[in-house]
Amino acid sequence: MPQIMVVADQEAGFGEGAVTLRERVNVSDFESEHFATQLVERLGWAVEDADHVERRPTTRHTAAGPTAQHPTASPTA
Repeated sequence: MPQIMVVADQEAGFGEGAVTLRERVNVSDFESEHFATQLVERLGWAVEDADHVERRPTTRHTAAGPTAQHPTASPTA
């Protein structure tokens, strides 16, 4: 069955991006205007949640322990 997924890019290179929406859909679902309207609303929420995940500081694990790092900062090690 087809799916719609919204996944945050953060750490996606490791296959660990946060899934903020995963929904199975059928062609017949889109025959209902109510379904389509609700789906667009859920997509908006999921995109907003994914954006928050991507903006949140990341945690890197080093020999000394975990350290917080802003997602746009370049790694030092």
